[in-house]
Amino acid sequence: MPKNTMRAIRLHEYGGPEVLRYEEAPVPRPGPGEVLVRVHAVGINPPDWYAREGMPDVPPELKPPFDLPLIPGTDVSGVVEAVAADVTGFAAGDEVIGLVRFPTSLQGSAYAEYVTAPASDLARKPTAVDHVHAAGLPMSGLTAWQFLIEVGHDHPSPFQEAQHRPMALAGETTVLVNGAAGGVGHLALQLAKWKGARVIAVASGAHETFLRELGADEFIDYTKERPEEAVRDVDLVLDTVGGPDSSRFLRTLKRGGSLYPVYFGEFDDEENAKLGVTVTATQVRSNGAQLVELGRLIDAGTVRVAIDSTFALADARAAHERAARGHIRGKIVLTVA
Repeated sequence: MPKNTMRAIRLHEYGGPEVLRYEEAPVPRPGPGEVLVRVHAVGINPPDWYAREGMPDVPPELKPPFDLPLIPGTDVSGVVEAVAADVTGFAAGDEVIGLVRFPTSLQGSAYAEYVTAPASDLARKPTAVDHVHAAGLPMSGLTAWQFLIEVGHDHPSPFQEAQHRPMALAGETTVLVNGAAGGVGHLALQLAKWKGARVIAVASGAHETFLRELGADEFIDYTKERPEEAVRDVDLVLDTVGGPDSSRFLRTLKRGGSLYPVYFGEFDDEENAKLGVTVTATQVRSNGAQLVELGRLIDAGTVRVAIDSTFALADARAAHERAARGHIRGKIVLTVA
């Protein structure tokens, strides 16, 4: 077992990137069903800054339990250090990736040298990529997978009663991905192409070459034209930006089409029924078995994770400042070991 203390990023108060402190913290001990991982890299995601801010915009009844001091972070790539006595699938020395305890806790605690995780949240790290690229996969990859391929759980979305059931994607399906260059977007584009769909990618012009290399059939620079005015008769829109403006994409859909907003906005069920379209979403959840599937696609070269930038763990504040500037291509990753 490692020594009793480790370096970690903790917050003792909620606020901007300046509340992230690099300091000593106790090394966690794996409980029943858990694995202790020596962290090599951590992918950063929007829930990390929601937690850092104390989730001010989320109604209290929807907030998972979390308290201070808090180590943020859920996306991890590393090496198994130890396993609980009842864990059979992993052993010390295994390279693993995982989305840790999401969304049941905002205390995934991955911004640290060691983290514990339920064994069921973990998968073997894809062998074709390093820890930095592997750490960029879990949350964004699982979001794209659970929205487009298979939900893999029956937990209802906290925002709507309708169950999310991904549309079957095939050669005659046209999918528009809004925010295609971001973490979820660039992986969703590749999964849709893997299923044979035709993909329209929406992003700013700087990302066109990158997205065409990933397989985009058509590209729309939203700084020059409005995608909701340029496109019609789409089968599916995956709006990774989502939120209040997501309903503008309803007019791009053909009857029988679907809009999947990753961040839910307000929709009028009657209007949707009149248009003959459905709007559904799900909340991404930890799932080791689905990460195994994604890992196979990474190892096969079918899907790749793009890295926007890397920062040392001690520089988590700078990583959060980078995230706040937006226009991210792929994933921002913290390097630990």
